[in-house]
Amino acid sequence: MFIRDIMTTNPVTVTMDTDLFVIKGIFDHVYFHHLLVEDETDNTVVGVISDRDLLSALSPYIHTASETLRDIETLHKRAHQIMSRQIDTVTPATDCNIAVQKMLDADISCLPVIDENRVIVGIVTWKDFLKNYLKQQ
Repeated sequence: MFIRDIMTTNPVTVTMDTDLFVIKGIFDHVYFHHLLVEDETDNTVVGVISDRDLLSALSPYIHTASETLRDIETLHKRAHQIMSRQIDTVTPATDCNIAVQKMLDADISCLPVIDENRVIVGIVTWKDFLKNYLKQQ
């Protein structure tokens, strides 16, 4: 089985200058846990932001009675300030076993899927592998 068989195509992406207010809005209204960060000039992948990355970057007092101006300012940070830059990638033709091993070795939960020009074509997460495994049972 290959990545193209289980990947999610057309993943939601943000640019390096997208602020955390927008990123928080995306995560608040979707079911997935990873955003790919792309270079807006050539659509190549430059980073990954997980919902956990976002939660650790934001003040825990946002939208509470204890919120201060300083807490609100955390929403003005940019994607490039919290994204993971050391990312592993795969192609649609990558064998799923190789991709799983990459994820286990790097202790990560997703892999951007890129084409030969490093342009983002999809994303594969541990949930995709789990769903595929359950289908085969």
